[in-house]
Order: sequence, then structure tokens, then C-alpha cells
Amino acid sequence: MKHNILVLSSLFPSNAAPGNGLFIRERMFRVAKHVNLIVVSPVPWFPGQRLLQIFKKNYRPQPDKMEIQQGITIYYPRFLAFPGILRNLDADMIYRCTLPLIKRLKREYNIEIIDSHFTYPDGLAATWLANKLGLKSTITLRGTEIPHSKLPKRRMQLLQAWRQADKLFSVSDSLRQHAIALGADGSKFTVIGNGIDTEKFKPIEKATAKRRLNIDPEAKVLITVGGLVERKGFHRVIECIPDLLKHHPKLVYLIVGGANAEGNYKPQICNLADRLSVTNHIRFLGSLKPEELSLPLSAADTFILSSSNEGWANVILEAMACGTPVIASDVGGNAEVVNSEELGYIVPFGDHQKLLHAIQQALLKNWSIATLTQYANDNHWNNRINLILNEYQRLTKKTN
Repeated sequence: MKHNILVLSSLFPSNAAPGNGLFIRERMFRVAKHVNLIVVSPVPWFPGQRLLQIFKKNYRPQPDKMEIQQGITIYYPRFLAFPGILRNLDADMIYRCTLPLIKRLKREYNIEIIDSHFTYPDGLAATWLANKLGLKSTITLRGTEIPHSKLPKRRMQLLQAWRQADKLFSVSDSLRQHAIALGADGSKFTVIGNGIDTEKFKPIEKATAKRRLNIDPEAKVLITVGGLVERKGFHRVIECIPDLLKHHPKLVYLIVGGANAEGNYKPQICNLADRLSVTNHIRFLGSLKPEELSLPLSAADTFILSSSNEGWANVILEAMACGTPVIASDVGGNAEVVNSEELGYIVPFGDHQKLLHAIQQALLKNWSIATLTQYANDNHWNNRINLILNEYQRLTKKTN
């Protein structure tokens, strides 16, 4: 008999915001092959929001109240959230706005578990909903817990959620250890990193990929994929380019991504490139669909993620699946993914000289595409799903 699972996540793709939470959908839709799944994705809203959107066109895009994706129903109820203020109330507002809907869904579909993603606000709201409705609750920690834990009020909310949850998943062991150090119960944790779809991400012959992107075949190519926000570290890579040009005068830096709810760092990136006189070596490709990423990732000689915070960055495995080595800062779960110098290099966050040296070394090294792609295959999503299903089984046995 299949379990009946409700996913609660305020970061989930929709027609209005197709790039939101793709990693959550990728995991949970694969789980849905083995369980009955329904999704509730609360959307922040406040009176006068449409007026604000006149000045900020892409601010909080509002999806339809319901969508069907790959045969799975997703509800998008609104919850009251004023921009920049009273965010400590988000979990309470999500609880209040979703309780009637989830109560009805529990009755109609015999829901057993609320599976939430990110501890705050979704995870905390999920534990309240589960307690109210007599359900089990799980929370997947994905990395926002680290900056949240620096705020005293938010740290208390994280601990409350972890105490109340029946099961905690973490996308990396470093994140699990961080939570335990704050006071979480280590016995509740199972570490399950994000996976990779190697049917979607695969190598394209490098010369072919460069030609299709109109890149000089002799040029060395760097790439970063991520939202155009400060924490992704595009500026740290650009600061290395003047020195790299001394040995690689045709070098090209591909930037894939667009503005998102965190902001838009593109003007600052462009200003920095202009000050360093490297604008002609940088190419913005905009936001690309997952199925379009194999081309630029295959064209690159090195993927670089010089970010300040990560949980488990899916794009690292996506790059490896395309045969591209990775340089990543030593934050979050990056070192757990890039765990061998056959796959790439880990550098201390914010150390310009070591980042520059790592890029120089990576551009000179003869990497094994077979090693990189095999590692990605070993981390296929299919190898993660059974772990999740086993935990669902344990939870429902306790209930019965």
C-alpha cells in the first residue's frame, strides 16, 4: 500500500515562477513514483502588492491557486507577509492560511505525513499543522538554517521546529552537525544529499559546445550557474580574471542565471567588470532551463562556485555530469561533494589568492571526463529515493 504524503514548501515551481525550488520538485516527484503525493506551496502576499509590482515587475509573482504538474496537484494558497517586516510571523501565517486546506486534504486523501523543506518558515509551520491534525512531520534542512541561526529569535524558531518534527533530513553532514551544535537531536537526522539526473545532464563534445555558443575554440572557459545574487560570488571570480588573462588572453567567463527573490546583483557585477576592464570576457546567458544547461557546462573548462553559503549545491553534480571539474568555496556541503582532487578543488571562502591559484591549476590540468561523469552517475537521484521511502515507512509504523 502506498503512503499518502503532503509536501509543504513555499519554494516550489509554478507557471509564474518556473525556476523556484526545482531541486525540491526533482526529489519529491521522484518520490511520487512510489507514494501518493500532493503539494501545498504557500505564496507570500500583502494588500497593495500589485501596486508595488508596478515598480518591481518581478516581485513575488503570483501563480494560479492550483496547477497540475506531471499529474500531481499543487496548491498555492496565499499567506500574509509584508516585505521586510514582521518576518518572524511567517510560520504562523503559513499555519493559519493552510490549516483549512490541509485539514480538507487530510480527510479526502488520508494524508499521513507532512514533508517540509527549509526549517523556517515552512518546517516550523509543518510541525504545528502536523500536531494539530495528528500527522507525522519531516523537515529537510537545505542551508538557510546557517544564516537564520545567527538571529536570536530565528534560532529559537529553528530549535522549536527541530524539537517538534518527527524526522529531520539534511542535505549535507556539515549542516547536520551545525544543527546538532545548536541543540537539535542528532538521533532524528538522516543525511540525504541532493541527486543528479544524468539523463538530463550529460557531456557534449567540448569543441561542439564552444562552436554552438560562438566561443573561440582556443579560449579557456569558466562558468558559474546560480541566481544573480551577491552570495553566489560571481564578483570573486571576476576579480581573478585580470591575472588569468596574462596566460589565457582569450578567456571567457559564462554567467548563467537571473535575478530572483534575493535580489539582482547584475549591475554590481557589470560595474566591477568595467572597472577591471574585463567586460569583453564576460558573457551573461540569462536563466536557462535545466535541459539547456548541458551545453554551457560542457563548453566550460572549469565550473566555479565561490559562494558564501550553500546547503548542497545541485549544480556541482550537474557540472560533473557534463564532464566539467569544479572549484568551490569551503562552505556548507561543498567539500562533501567535491571530495577528491580528481573532481576539482575546494578553496577557503574569501581567499582571493587561493581561488586564483586553484583556477590556474584547473585550467592546466588534464581532467578525466570519465571519472567526473561516473561520480555523477554514482550520485543519481535513484540512489537517494529509497532512503527517504524507508524513513516514511518507519514513521508510519510508529503511527500504526
